[in-house]
Amino acid sequence: MAYKDVIEQASTTAAHEHGFGAAQGKTPAERFAYLQDMCSTYLGEDEENMLAEAFAFADAAHAGQKRKSGEPFIAHPVEVAIILASLHMDAETIAAALLHDTIEDTDVSREDVVERFGDDVANLVEGVTKITKIEVGTLSDEQAATIRKMLVAMNKDIRV
Repeated sequence: MAYKDVIEQASTTAAHEHGFGAAQGKTPAERFAYLQDMCSTYLGEDEENMLAEAFAFADAAHAGQKRKSGEPFIAHPVEVAIILASLHMDAETIAAALLHDTIEDTDVSREDVVERFGDDVANLVEGVTKITKIEVGTLSDEQAATIRKMLVAMNKDIRV
């Protein structure tokens, strides 16, 4: 099982345990509105605007994509962002959660993310993308190199 699948299963389980997601019958836009309400209690207006832009960007990038469950692809990134907001993470971390599958699963490039959201958000998104490429089980040389890169990135920014 790929690390990405393990993380997705764990976050989906956690989200459902906390009453998030499809179990509540809410659309991703409704869940994002809930995220905005959560963030408005501790983030500033500029940060909230960045999150709205990140959601719109990710939603457009994932337009027409579905998860294995059949729900819109954007549903998972929104749920991850809600979990992070419940921990009062900063806006860059929450934006990266919303964008975390864009580089890997769409035509969006790292440069696109840098241009719209800055280096910090792009580094977080790229770090998560590298983590998801690690397979659980025997490490190949390529996977070991990915882990080394991830550890170097974490040394620069612990949020990765």
